[in-house]
Amino acid sequence: MSTGNEIERRDCEDQSEAQIFSALLTPHRSLNRTGFLAVMLFLSAVSFVTGLVFLMMGAWPVLGFFGLDVLVIWWAFKVNFRAARASEEIVVTPSELRVRRISHRGQVAEWTFNPLWVRLDLEVDEDFGLEHLYLISRGRRLQLAGFLGPEEKTSFYNGLVEALNAAKRGPTFNPIR
Repeated sequence: MSTGNEIERRDCEDQSEAQIFSALLTPHRSLNRTGFLAVMLFLSAVSFVTGLVFLMMGAWPVLGFFGLDVLVIWWAFKVNFRAARASEEIVVTPSELRVRRISHRGQVAEWTFNPLWVRLDLEVDEDFGLEHLYLISRGRRLQLAGFLGPEEKTSFYNGLVEALNAAKRGPTFNPIR
C-alpha cells in the first residue's frame, strides 16, 4: 500500500538534482549469521556436556540452569541482530540536505535542510576522539552517525563538510561535456 507521501517522494526523486554526497550508515556487527550459529552450537554443546556431568554427580537442577543460560544468550543475540536493522541515509544536493533515519522497528523519520544554512557542531573528547556530530539549522539540532566509532565519525564529518562546501559554492559549469 502506498501513501501520497511515497508517490510524491518518487516524483521528486525522478526530477532530483545531482547528488553531491550520499551515505548510508548502518551499525557494525562483527558476527554474521554463520558465526552466530557456530557460537550457539559450541555453547550448547559445552553447556549440555557440563550439565550432564552435574547430572551424574546428582546435582540435576544445574542441567536446567545451563539450558536457561543458552536460551538467554540466544535471546540477547537476537535482540542485537534486530537492533542492527537501523540505518541513516544522508544525501546532499545543491539545494537540500536530506536525512532519513530508519529505526530497528522500521519507523522512518525524515528531515530536510537547506545546505546553505546548515552548520555542523562537534563534541570531541581529548582521550576518545569525536563523540557526537550534530546538524544545526534554524534552532533545530539533529544528531548524526550515532552508532559510528570516533574514527568513522571523523571520516564521515570530513566528507560531509566537503559536500556542504560544494553545495555552498553552487553548481559548476563545464562546457566540455
